[in-house]
Amino acid sequence: MNHNFPGPERRRFPRLDYVTPLAYKICKKETIDRLLDGYTTNVSQAGLMCTIKDKVHEEDILWLSFDRDTLTICHDMEKDSLIYQSGVIGKVMRIKHQDDGSYSVGIQFITRQETHVPFVKPQI
Repeated sequence: MNHNFPGPERRRFPRLDYVTPLAYKICKKETIDRLLDGYTTNVSQAGLMCTIKDKVHEEDILWLSFDRDTLTICHDMEKDSLIYQSGVIGKVMRIKHQDDGSYSVGIQFITRQETHVPFVKPQI
């Protein structure tokens, strides 16, 4: 994934350090009824990094609920992101197992234009 964005971050959108509680669901038939928790570590208009205890896999689709009201960048994020029942829908892009048994997970928000995404509607 070499996009050649200018600047030291080499990302399309800058990330803000932002630690807040996170509730999420893994959008699969066997797990959709379980509300799980973790916390965000940083966020941008296109995605976030979070720490969670439950194992997920790359390409998993997650429903994410966190305090977006306090972030001014989230106003722009919500214009493009797929929002469902007050949560943001995202795809797991990166996973790193931590020494304490938790996982550091990079999530890319799914945009409203992405109509081909396999998605099980959460029953929240």
